[in-house]
Amino acid sequence: MRTLVHLSDLHFGRVDPALLDPLRDLVHRIAPTAVVVSGDLTQRAKSEEFEQARAWLDTLPEPQIIVPGNHDISLYNVFRRFVLPLDRYKRYITDDLDPVYIDDEIAVLGVNTARSLTFKDGRVNKEQVAKIRETLSGLDPKMTRVVVTHHPFDLPQGSEERDLVDRAGMAMDVFKDLGVDLLMAGHLHLSHAGNTQARYKISEYAALVVQAGTATSTRGRGEVNSFNVIRIERERIEVDRYGWDTVHNQFQVMATEKFMRAGNVWTEQAEGLYAAGI
Repeated sequence: MRTLVHLSDLHFGRVDPALLDPLRDLVHRIAPTAVVVSGDLTQRAKSEEFEQARAWLDTLPEPQIIVPGNHDISLYNVFRRFVLPLDRYKRYITDDLDPVYIDDEIAVLGVNTARSLTFKDGRVNKEQVAKIRETLSGLDPKMTRVVVTHHPFDLPQGSEERDLVDRAGMAMDVFKDLGVDLLMAGHLHLSHAGNTQARYKISEYAALVVQAGTATSTRGRGEVNSFNVIRIERERIEVDRYGWDTVHNQFQVMATEKFMRAGNVWTEQAEGLYAAGI
Protein backbone atom coordinates (compact mmCIF):
# COMPACT_ATOMS: atom_id res chain seq x y z
CA MET A 1 0.00 0.00 0.00
CA ARG A 2 1.10 3.57 -0.72
CA THR A 3 -0.08 6.67 1.14
CA LEU A 4 -0.33 10.17 -0.31
CA VAL A 5 -1.00 13.29 1.75
CA HIS A 6 -2.90 15.68 -0.52
CA LEU A 7 -2.63 19.37 0.36
CA SER A 8 -3.89 22.21 -1.79
CA ASP A 9 -4.51 25.95 -1.92
CA LEU A 10 -2.17 26.93 0.90
CA HIS A 11 -2.34 30.63 -0.06
CA PHE A 12 0.59 31.95 1.93
CA GLY A 13 -0.20 35.61 2.37
CA ARG A 14 -3.67 34.63 3.57
CA VAL A 15 -2.94 31.67 5.85
CA ASP A 16 -4.32 30.98 9.30
CA PRO A 17 -1.03 30.55 11.22
CA ALA A 18 -2.73 28.48 13.92
CA LEU A 19 -3.07 25.61 11.43
CA LEU A 20 0.53 25.33 10.29
CA ASP A 21 2.17 23.51 13.20
CA PRO A 22 -0.70 21.05 13.83
CA LEU A 23 -0.85 20.21 10.14
CA ARG A 24 2.91 19.70 9.90
CA ASP A 25 2.95 17.45 12.96
CA LEU A 26 0.02 15.37 11.70
CA VAL A 27 1.59 14.87 8.28
CA HIS A 28 4.72 13.53 9.95
CA ARG A 29 2.66 11.12 12.04
CA ILE A 30 0.89 9.85 8.93
CA ALA A 31 4.33 9.17 7.39
CA PRO A 32 3.20 9.32 3.75
CA THR A 33 4.91 7.78 0.77
CA ALA A 34 4.81 11.27 -0.78
CA VAL A 35 3.30 14.67 -0.11
CA VAL A 36 1.26 16.12 -2.99
CA VAL A 37 0.55 19.86 -3.16
CA SER A 38 -1.89 20.75 -5.94
CA GLY A 39 -1.25 24.44 -6.43
CA ASP A 40 -1.92 27.96 -5.17
CA LEU A 41 0.94 28.04 -2.71
CA THR A 42 0.63 31.83 -2.51
CA GLN A 43 -2.05 34.48 -2.56
CA ARG A 44 -0.43 37.02 -4.89
CA ALA A 45 2.82 35.36 -6.05
CA LYS A 46 4.96 37.76 -3.99
CA SER A 47 8.53 36.87 -3.09
CA GLU A 48 7.83 36.96 0.64
CA GLU A 49 4.85 34.64 0.19
CA PHE A 50 6.94 32.13 -1.75
CA GLU A 51 9.64 32.38 0.91
CA GLN A 52 7.08 31.57 3.61
CA ALA A 53 5.67 28.68 1.58
CA ARG A 54 9.14 27.27 0.93
CA ALA A 55 10.10 27.50 4.60
CA TRP A 56 6.97 25.60 5.64
CA LEU A 57 7.27 22.98 2.91
CA ASP A 58 10.81 22.34 4.10
CA THR A 59 9.34 21.12 7.40
CA LEU A 60 7.28 18.41 5.65
CA PRO A 61 8.40 14.91 4.65
CA GLU A 62 9.96 14.15 1.29
CA PRO A 63 9.41 13.38 -1.53
CA GLN A 64 7.05 16.18 -2.52
CA ILE A 65 5.11 16.49 -5.77
CA ILE A 66 4.19 20.15 -6.15
CA VAL A 67 2.44 21.93 -9.03
CA PRO A 68 1.63 25.65 -9.37
CA GLY A 69 -1.80 27.23 -9.41
CA ASN A 70 -3.20 30.38 -10.97
CA HIS A 71 -2.44 32.37 -7.80
CA ASP A 72 1.25 31.52 -8.22
CA ILE A 73 1.38 33.79 -11.28
CA SER A 74 1.62 37.54 -10.66
CA LEU A 75 -1.75 39.22 -11.08
CA TYR A 76 -1.05 42.96 -11.21
CA ASN A 77 2.54 43.09 -12.50
CA VAL A 78 1.87 42.83 -16.25
CA PHE A 79 5.51 42.29 -17.24
CA ARG A 80 6.03 39.56 -14.68
CA ARG A 81 2.67 37.96 -15.51
CA PHE A 82 3.30 37.60 -19.23
CA VAL A 83 7.10 37.51 -19.55
CA LEU A 84 8.11 35.77 -16.30
CA PRO A 85 4.87 34.11 -15.21
CA LEU A 86 6.34 31.44 -12.90
CA ASP A 87 9.80 32.90 -12.31
CA ARG A 88 9.33 33.29 -8.56
CA TYR A 89 7.67 29.89 -8.24
CA LYS A 90 10.65 28.28 -9.96
CA ARG A 91 13.11 30.29 -7.87
CA TYR A 92 11.62 29.51 -4.45
CA ILE A 93 9.62 26.29 -4.86
CA THR A 94 10.93 24.17 -7.75
CA ASP A 95 11.99 24.68 -11.34
CA ASP A 96 10.40 21.35 -12.24
CA LEU A 97 6.89 22.14 -13.50
CA ASP A 98 6.21 18.48 -14.33
CA PRO A 99 7.46 16.60 -11.25
CA VAL A 100 7.35 12.81 -11.15
CA TYR A 101 7.48 10.23 -8.37
CA ILE A 102 7.67 6.56 -9.38
CA ASP A 103 8.26 3.46 -7.29
CA ASP A 104 7.28 -0.16 -7.84
CA GLU A 105 3.58 0.42 -7.00
CA ILE A 106 2.61 3.96 -8.03
CA ALA A 107 3.50 6.64 -10.56
CA VAL A 108 2.56 10.21 -9.59
CA LEU A 109 2.88 12.84 -12.33
CA GLY A 110 2.45 16.56 -11.69
CA VAL A 111 1.20 18.76 -14.55
CA ASN A 112 1.24 22.56 -14.62
CA THR A 113 -2.18 23.92 -15.66
CA ALA A 114 -1.56 27.57 -14.64
CA ARG A 115 -1.53 30.02 -17.56
CA SER A 116 -0.78 33.74 -17.73
CA LEU A 117 -3.40 34.49 -20.40
CA THR A 118 -6.25 33.78 -18.01
CA PHE A 119 -6.71 35.07 -14.48
CA LYS A 120 -8.38 31.99 -13.01
CA ASP A 121 -8.82 29.20 -15.52
CA GLY A 122 -6.28 26.53 -16.43
CA ARG A 123 -5.29 24.41 -19.38
CA VAL A 124 -3.47 21.23 -20.27
CA ASN A 125 -1.87 21.11 -23.71
CA LYS A 126 -0.92 18.42 -26.21
CA GLU A 127 2.78 18.59 -25.34
CA GLN A 128 2.03 17.91 -21.69
CA VAL A 129 -0.26 15.01 -22.55
CA ALA A 130 2.42 13.60 -24.86
CA LYS A 131 4.91 13.76 -21.99
CA ILE A 132 2.45 11.89 -19.74
CA ARG A 133 2.08 9.24 -22.43
CA GLU A 134 5.85 8.91 -22.76
CA THR A 135 6.31 8.54 -18.99
CA LEU A 136 3.50 6.05 -18.38
CA SER A 137 3.64 3.91 -21.51
CA GLY A 138 6.60 1.81 -20.45
CA LEU A 139 5.49 1.15 -16.87
CA ASP A 140 4.18 -2.08 -15.43
CA PRO A 141 0.40 -2.13 -16.08
CA LYS A 142 -0.17 -3.19 -12.47
CA MET A 143 1.10 0.14 -11.18
CA THR A 144 -1.44 2.74 -10.04
CA ARG A 145 -1.19 5.85 -12.20
CA VAL A 146 -1.85 9.28 -10.68
CA VAL A 147 -2.02 12.70 -12.37
CA VAL A 148 -1.88 15.86 -10.24
CA THR A 149 -3.07 19.27 -11.48
CA HIS A 150 -4.31 22.45 -9.87
CA HIS A 151 -7.38 22.80 -12.07
CA PRO A 152 -9.78 19.83 -11.91
CA PHE A 153 -10.86 17.36 -14.58
CA ASP A 154 -14.23 16.91 -12.89
CA LEU A 155 -16.35 18.96 -10.50
CA PRO A 156 -18.47 18.57 -7.38
CA GLN A 157 -22.17 19.12 -7.91
CA GLY A 158 -23.06 22.81 -8.14
CA SER A 159 -19.66 23.98 -9.37
CA GLU A 160 -19.25 26.20 -12.43
CA GLU A 161 -18.28 24.48 -15.66
CA ARG A 162 -15.62 27.10 -16.34
CA ASP A 163 -13.62 25.70 -13.41
CA LEU A 164 -12.80 22.58 -15.43
CA VAL A 165 -9.30 22.46 -16.87
CA ASP A 166 -9.40 23.41 -20.53
CA ARG A 167 -8.89 20.58 -23.08
CA ALA A 168 -9.89 18.04 -20.46
CA GLY A 169 -11.65 15.86 -23.04
CA MET A 170 -8.52 15.57 -25.16
CA ALA A 171 -6.50 14.53 -22.13
CA MET A 172 -9.11 12.07 -20.87
CA ASP A 173 -9.03 10.14 -24.15
CA VAL A 174 -5.30 9.62 -23.66
CA PHE A 175 -5.72 8.83 -19.96
CA LYS A 176 -8.07 6.03 -20.93
CA ASP A 177 -5.44 4.51 -23.23
CA LEU A 178 -2.82 4.80 -20.47
CA GLY A 179 -5.05 3.48 -17.70
CA VAL A 180 -4.73 6.59 -15.50
CA ASP A 181 -6.42 5.67 -12.23
CA LEU A 182 -6.51 8.80 -10.09
CA LEU A 183 -6.81 12.52 -10.85
CA MET A 184 -5.92 14.85 -7.96
CA ALA A 185 -6.66 18.59 -7.99
CA GLY A 186 -7.48 21.68 -5.96
CA HIS A 187 -8.60 25.19 -7.02
CA LEU A 188 -12.19 25.09 -5.75
CA HIS A 189 -11.54 25.10 -1.98
CA LEU A 190 -14.02 22.24 -1.78
CA SER A 191 -13.48 18.57 -0.95
CA HIS A 192 -14.84 15.96 -3.32
CA ALA A 193 -14.26 12.38 -4.42
CA GLY A 194 -16.02 10.56 -7.22
CA ASN A 195 -15.45 9.17 -10.69
CA THR A 196 -15.49 10.63 -14.20
CA GLN A 197 -18.19 8.35 -15.62
CA ALA A 198 -21.04 10.89 -15.69
CA ARG A 199 -19.07 13.67 -17.36
CA TYR A 200 -16.96 11.67 -19.81
CA LYS A 201 -18.82 8.98 -21.71
CA ILE A 202 -15.77 6.81 -22.34
CA SER A 203 -16.51 3.14 -22.78
CA GLU A 204 -15.15 0.91 -20.00
CA TYR A 205 -13.21 3.73 -18.35
CA ALA A 206 -13.80 5.95 -15.32
CA ALA A 207 -10.96 7.49 -13.35
CA LEU A 208 -11.23 8.36 -9.69
CA VAL A 209 -11.22 12.12 -9.02
CA VAL A 210 -10.10 13.48 -5.64
CA GLN A 211 -10.48 17.18 -4.91
CA ALA A 212 -8.77 18.83 -1.92
CA GLY A 213 -10.10 21.84 -0.07
CA THR A 214 -7.89 24.62 1.21
CA ALA A 215 -5.50 23.28 3.83
CA THR A 216 -4.36 26.49 5.49
CA SER A 217 -5.90 29.65 4.05
CA THR A 218 -8.58 31.96 5.42
CA ARG A 219 -10.30 31.88 2.03
CA GLY A 220 -12.82 29.19 2.89
CA ARG A 221 -15.95 28.80 0.79
CA GLY A 222 -18.33 27.40 3.35
CA GLU A 223 -16.03 24.49 4.24
CA VAL A 224 -13.53 24.16 7.08
CA ASN A 225 -9.85 23.91 6.25
CA SER A 226 -9.18 20.40 5.03
CA PHE A 227 -6.81 18.02 3.32
CA ASN A 228 -6.86 14.41 2.10
CA VAL A 229 -4.99 11.24 2.93
CA ILE A 230 -5.19 8.73 0.08
CA ARG A 231 -4.28 5.10 0.69
CA ILE A 232 -3.64 3.24 -2.55
CA GLU A 233 -3.72 -0.45 -3.32
CA ARG A 234 -3.94 -1.90 -6.81
CA GLU A 235 -7.68 -2.57 -6.70
CA ARG A 236 -8.70 -0.27 -3.83
CA ILE A 237 -8.27 3.37 -2.91
CA GLU A 238 -9.38 4.86 0.38
CA VAL A 239 -9.77 8.63 0.84
CA ASP A 240 -9.76 10.14 4.32
CA ARG A 241 -10.82 13.79 4.49
CA TYR A 242 -9.34 15.61 7.43
CA GLY A 243 -11.04 18.81 8.57
CA TRP A 244 -10.09 21.44 11.14
CA ASP A 245 -11.89 20.95 14.44
CA THR A 246 -12.26 24.44 15.94
CA VAL A 247 -13.28 23.03 19.33
CA HIS A 248 -10.16 20.90 19.84
CA ASN A 249 -7.86 22.94 17.56
CA GLN A 250 -6.71 19.98 15.51
CA PHE A 251 -7.34 18.22 12.22
CA GLN A 252 -9.54 15.16 12.51
CA VAL A 253 -10.95 12.63 10.04
CA MET A 254 -14.36 13.93 8.99
CA ALA A 255 -15.21 11.42 6.25
CA THR A 256 -13.82 8.29 4.63
CA GLU A 257 -14.72 7.16 1.11
CA LYS A 258 -13.67 3.85 -0.39
CA PHE A 259 -13.39 2.98 -4.04
CA MET A 260 -12.69 -0.22 -5.97
CA ARG A 261 -11.50 -0.85 -9.50
CA ALA A 262 -13.11 -3.25 -11.93
CA GLY A 263 -11.17 -3.26 -15.17
CA ASN A 264 -10.52 0.43 -15.81
CA VAL A 265 -13.57 1.70 -13.92
CA TRP A 266 -13.32 3.07 -10.37
CA THR A 267 -16.54 3.14 -8.34
CA GLU A 268 -17.41 3.98 -4.76
CA GLN A 269 -18.14 1.00 -2.55
CA ALA A 270 -20.53 0.63 0.35
CA GLU A 271 -18.74 -0.17 3.63
CA GLY A 272 -20.01 -3.71 3.80
CA LEU A 273 -18.99 -4.61 0.27
CA TYR A 274 -15.56 -3.05 0.74
CA ALA A 275 -14.93 -4.86 3.99
CA ALA A 276 -15.99 -8.14 2.48
CA GLY A 277 -13.61 -7.63 -0.45
CA ILE A 278 -16.45 -7.81 -3.00
